[in-house]
Amino acid sequence: MSNPIISHADISSFADSKVNLPADKAKEYREQVKNLREKLEKHIVEDPNFDLVKMLHSGSVAKGTALKIIHDMDVAVYLKKGVEVKDSELLTWLMDRLKEAYSNLGADQFSCPSGSHCVTISFRGVGLDVDVVPVIEDDNPDDDYGYLVTKDTGDQVLTNITLHLEFILKRKKAQPHHFRQVVRLIKWWVHQQKVKDSTFRFKSLMVELICAHLADNGLDMSDYPTALQKVFAYIVQTGLKNPIIFDDYYSVSDVSDDIEGVIKILDPVNPTNNVGAKYTETERVKIVTEATEALDALTEAQFATTKDRAIEMWKTIFGPSFSA
Repeated sequence: MSNPIISHADISSFADSKVNLPADKAKEYREQVKNLREKLEKHIVEDPNFDLVKMLHSGSVAKGTALKIIHDMDVAVYLKKGVEVKDSELLTWLMDRLKEAYSNLGADQFSCPSGSHCVTISFRGVGLDVDVVPVIEDDNPDDDYGYLVTKDTGDQVLTNITLHLEFILKRKKAQPHHFRQVVRLIKWWVHQQKVKDSTFRFKSLMVELICAHLADNGLDMSDYPTALQKVFAYIVQTGLKNPIIFDDYYSVSDVSDDIEGVIKILDPVNPTNNVGAKYTETERVKIVTEATEALDALTEAQFATTKDRAIEMWKTIFGPSFSA
């Protein structure tokens, strides 16, 4: 972008002040998860017949893509293969097991939020909730593969938490700081759309995978206005109709030629899981429409002749808190 009034430095400064989870908070939250993991491991050692196997940190804090507004973290807890429990009773069963493992916590700190397929542990002192998502162990307990009971739908999907983190880490290493920052900025844009329209859907994993796809195909993310322009342009130009497939952990030939769904973004650790499969045509069009408006605003900001006009355009992307 040619000498715009709002520069990369301005966007970086805004991200540091308004978008990014501060480093000290991220450290505090990771310590909270570490404590949970250690207590669970201790309980498992003391009771080898315990039905939970291990806990792994997942989600945006683990990946380093968390926003400042985060109020919960995700962890995955693995159930022993062969544990017999009805799907309808799984969360109640899991909550009872967690209460056993964390007997130091009050019963009122555990809950199963309506509409969510997880158990939430609340830590009022730090204002943080930890969402515990069950994973049913697969045949090899040492490879971290298992069937995740998805938090939003309750569907069981084969996944690997460790490889998901490794996938993101590889892109972060290729473009230190910049890859995760662009992901955060797009996620912040998504948050603004949800503030305006509660029906807007664009899950964080899809944002990460789109950014990873563009990075893998040569997008230099070191200039944030340019990188954002490229991401929005990709969404607009493809309409999110072009399949996105990665070959880190499987061959492209493992993916079916007939991928179901209007959006086709394949899980990088499971070639049968289209993470966009549940999106409707209306939801796809809404994402593309909002991306078009963001791209238009970004283009106008680039050629604005006054700072006030440039800021006004960036506010249409990042919301009223944007300043420069």
